[in-house]
Amino acid sequence: MIRIANLFAVLALASTAVHAQQDPIAIGKKLTTNNSAVCHTFGKGEPNGQGPNLFGIVGKPMASEAGFKYSAGMKAAAAGKVWDEKLLDAWLTDTQSVAPGNAMTYFEGDEARRQKIIAYLRTLH
Repeated sequence: MIRIANLFAVLALASTAVHAQQDPIAIGKKLTTNNSAVCHTFGKGEPNGQGPNLFGIVGKPMASEAGFKYSAGMKAAAAGKVWDEKLLDAWLTDTQSVAPGNAMTYFEGDEARRQKIIAYLRTLH
């Protein structure tokens, strides 16, 4: 009886692990932190790093993080723009095409990966 209970416990853990691996937000969090944590922070009230804190980025005006000094290229591109899913997708595809001359260079050619990153960024509010 104990062996059957152990088997069910192992199967339940395996099922949970597989589900977690398929969760787009969990994958997006891992992709975001693996690619961006060197420069960015993600928690409410955390200080800016080499890049601005990304907490609450979705819906926020571009280049508006308090206390962060943006490059001239970023300031020039930001006029009237708000970070939405379309702008984030363009940004993650090629930062320089969105804001030529900005200090950040990033290219993510895989649309599925970009969408997972954006799904995670949407949770930061």
